[in-house]
Amino acid sequence: MASNPLIFNQVNLAVKDMAATLAFYRRLGLVFDGVGDDVHVAVNFPNGISIEFDTVALVKLYDAHPKTGAAGGILGFSLASREAVDRLYAEMVAAGYQGHQSPYDAFFGARYAIIDDPDGNAIGLMSPIDKQRKYDPPTSPPSDL
Repeated sequence: MASNPLIFNQVNLAVKDMAATLAFYRRLGLVFDGVGDDVHVAVNFPNGISIEFDTVALVKLYDAHPKTGAAGGILGFSLASREAVDRLYAEMVAAGYQGHQSPYDAFFGARYAIIDDPDGNAIGLMSPIDKQRKYDPPTSPPSDL
């Protein structure tokens, strides 16, 4: 084992439109703690992890080939209940954001949904896992995929 273990602490997203991005994540429920400006904004979570939003122009200062949008990953957020997943998904879609996967009872025992942010990043919304609701994984994807 390495003497200096690797510690995951941050996700950076390159964004095309900072105002649109911040509006989406505020509606989602993130609270920005005053860290940021019009090219870089951070959200620091109590568990020590942060999500940082950078404009493409800023990203070009530290990455010669910045990418925006979905690359196949999902940023996951926990919600307090199954009903909270349904409620937040409906609120985001009603506000004009793109639904990616409507809420459903996932095989792993949680209520689960996905919404796309303005750059096309997939944002997972998940209730606590209820062991009583687990079932064998399906052989085909949920119906609205």
